[in-house]
Amino acid sequence: MTKGGATVNASAGAEFDYLIIGGGSAGCVLAARLSEDPAISVALLEAGPVDKSVLIHCPAGLAVLAKNGAANWAFETVPQAGLGGRRGYQPRGKVLGGSSSINAMIYIRGQHEDYDAWAGEGNAGWGWNDVLPYFRRAEHNERGADAFHGSGGPLNVMDLRSPNRFGPIFVKAAGEAGYASNADFNGERQEGVGLYQVTHRNGERFSAAKAYLTPNLGRPNLTVITGAYTTRIVIEGGRAVGVEARVDGAARTLRARREVLLAAGALQSPQILMLSGIGPAGHLQERGIAVQQDLPGVGKNLHDHVDVVQVFDAPQLKDLFGLSFTGAVNMIKGIFEWRRHRRGMLTTNFAEAGGFIRSRPEVERPDLQLHFVIGKLVDHGRKTVFGHGYSCHVCLLRPKSRGSVLLSSADPFATPAIDPNFLAERDDLDALVRGFKATRRILAQPALAGYGAREFATSANAKSDAEIEAFIRSHADTIYHPVGSCRMGSGPLDVVDAELQVRGITGLRVVDASIMPSVVSGNTNAPVIMIAEKAADMIKTAAKASASITTASRQGTVIA
Repeated sequence: MTKGGATVNASAGAEFDYLIIGGGSAGCVLAARLSEDPAISVALLEAGPVDKSVLIHCPAGLAVLAKNGAANWAFETVPQAGLGGRRGYQPRGKVLGGSSSINAMIYIRGQHEDYDAWAGEGNAGWGWNDVLPYFRRAEHNERGADAFHGSGGPLNVMDLRSPNRFGPIFVKAAGEAGYASNADFNGERQEGVGLYQVTHRNGERFSAAKAYLTPNLGRPNLTVITGAYTTRIVIEGGRAVGVEARVDGAARTLRARREVLLAAGALQSPQILMLSGIGPAGHLQERGIAVQQDLPGVGKNLHDHVDVVQVFDAPQLKDLFGLSFTGAVNMIKGIFEWRRHRRGMLTTNFAEAGGFIRSRPEVERPDLQLHFVIGKLVDHGRKTVFGHGYSCHVCLLRPKSRGSVLLSSADPFATPAIDPNFLAERDDLDALVRGFKATRRILAQPALAGYGAREFATSANAKSDAEIEAFIRSHADTIYHPVGSCRMGSGPLDVVDAELQVRGITGLRVVDASIMPSVVSGNTNAPVIMIAEKAADMIKTAAKASASITTASRQGTVIA
């Protein structure tokens, strides 16, 4: 536990103006922005440890983080009917920086139309022109500022320092297949194939914690409490007034004078709400939880980018990542190069190239995303595969299938029941079949085919649509972008309003990917940072309005 860099006692009765639950991307942004005012006290609660592991800071360390539970909740879904009854894997960051400390660091905002659709559903202030200033404010793009990009913001965005030669080869193959190239997926248009920009700085991962939290730990009004597992939000008289948590194994209650800000992510924010008595009344009563607010939409609308991978074996291509004698020698050299110069093969994010394409020509905008990986990726990297090769993911950007997050029990330490309901809608499966075939066509082009790599038989043997469908059902899974379980909107199943305030409870907001009405068309970390930047402004504005009303009331002024 740190306060201005010093140890503090998070004893029962400790009070702060704002309590933030979750030290992931959104929580780090909120902590930094709200503590800019020295008169405001802020506490950030994170269940995981401090982000000190070298595996976090070395970009290539993500290959180990996918297997290692030290900084990863490593959740599993309930059995998925659309995936042949398999349980899906749901890695989530359990460390300062959250999933931005264990992800592939790709900087993508999504399509302009995504946000205009949010606004079109009644969420005023969330259209593309509304959110672009927050993307720009957050960003320091090493290419420089322009109408779409920021310079001087906390989050460093850059091109890879030491890219593998096969990223451009993949882009060339896509061009041979008829797809346009795109040097900036976050500019005027997203469509096309190219190299991804990443959240790195000086050859290291640049997580939300490093961007927003670490530079501000010296602030005396900012308290960061790690090892703090939130068990319940305290509700009194319809208002959120505090948080109960286990801090290093001991029960603690912290009080919030102004607001509690829930930023635990799309899987755990609804869980914490329900544990606190906020959610579907029937479900809470079944679990023996007293109902504070009947909100039937809590935990509903969960959805995610479902994804499938084609893997190619290329033992002759020793400059691709792989387990072999040559690979071990390359790794040793890479370690020395990274330690000395922060350059070389360990600065990779593995998914160096990719793009956004349409599953059919008549689709108005890209509905598929590609991630080209410079290694053989099987089962999220959890399965050890020897030799060298490459892989290519294709994911469905705007799935129709919707699932849920529910309580598996009233025990706050129990894993929630996570059900993305993958491929429940036939249209999702049909689009992914088309995406599989489009990916195969790119990988068969001369630019790549000339290197003699061989596709794994499990996918290579899938020729007909029925065989491809069977392969997808037996191999597809998440590409790590769960959203929507505390949906923003004004409908009967919406959980928060356009100010991100929980309906029926004062002093409580949700600020993370769970509020997205629909998933953005791309990786979700940059949009979550944007959401938190915008939320911080909303919270500051609300605090000023409240102070003005209080002052006017004391002076006897009537507010009409």
